[in-house]
Amino acid sequence: MATGPIVTITINPALDKSSNVSRIVPDNKLRCETPNFEAGGGGINVAKAIHRLGGNPVAIFTIGGPTGQRLHKLVKAEGVETMVIETKQWTRENFHVLETSTGFQYRFGMPGTEMMPTEVRAILETLEEFDPKPSYIIASGSLPPGVPEDFYGQIAKIAAKQGARFIADTSGDALRYATEAGVYLLKPNITELSELVGVDKLEMDEVDDAARALIIRGQCEIVVVSMGAMGAILVTEDQVEHIPAPPVQPKSTVGAGDSMLAGIVWTLYQGKSYREAVRMGVACGSAATMNSGSELFKMQDVNRLMDWLNRYGKRYSAS
Repeated sequence: MATGPIVTITINPALDKSSNVSRIVPDNKLRCETPNFEAGGGGINVAKAIHRLGGNPVAIFTIGGPTGQRLHKLVKAEGVETMVIETKQWTRENFHVLETSTGFQYRFGMPGTEMMPTEVRAILETLEEFDPKPSYIIASGSLPPGVPEDFYGQIAKIAAKQGARFIADTSGDALRYATEAGVYLLKPNITELSELVGVDKLEMDEVDDAARALIIRGQCEIVVVSMGAMGAILVTEDQVEHIPAPPVQPKSTVGAGDSMLAGIVWTLYQGKSYREAVRMGVACGSAATMNSGSELFKMQDVNRLMDWLNRYGKRYSAS
């Protein structure tokens, strides 16, 4: 069982605003319901989810302007310990709308505001000076303008010096630089996995070999291929297992991937097996889809879905 804290890093957070409307019609004035505000951003969501599972993570993230201050208050209200780096530019806002007549969800993601080099350096210095040394460092989410594409690769090197297990949950060049520097765990979808191994497309029977190729190259130790409603594939140097997703009625996919990662890391942090970790991750991710807007999972749903996986998951698994 790990002893140092779990630290999450969110360099491009967002104040998530969500609401419901009966129908979305062009040119009409749409009467929305009272909006709900949540603190968003990959690492922040992971930290909130780990705290909900019983952990005490530390969330490092940027804040700027009134939106940043509101976001910070929301994170603290969840009981999560925070370390913030203030930026000159305001924290962005995202907007999610649920069309109640159809059940369709519309997600409007705003671009991040540009960061100054001094602000980027402040994040790295905060991590370098972190005491006590973390057991896990999770960097999650996109990079805003002004941040070098190898930013997560730089964090990977800091984590290696500190003896921490580093996890990067992102995409594109940011993910490529992180894997080139070396990470502990990757959680790509099949498209992201294809990009990492340099092919246009992967068939299902090629996924485990592609994931293992990353492990053989020394770019990671564990790959968990996220497949949405189909669950996930766990790949290590000597293990391949499909973990099915329990049947649920999804309302929103916002935060599902972050919830999944939180379940995996929190279980590994407690010294449990890879299989147990991915099962918990799938349960948390599936439970998150049962809620509307950007709300994360409810523990009663996680517990019920874990019970399903423990009872029936093996019969749907393929090794």
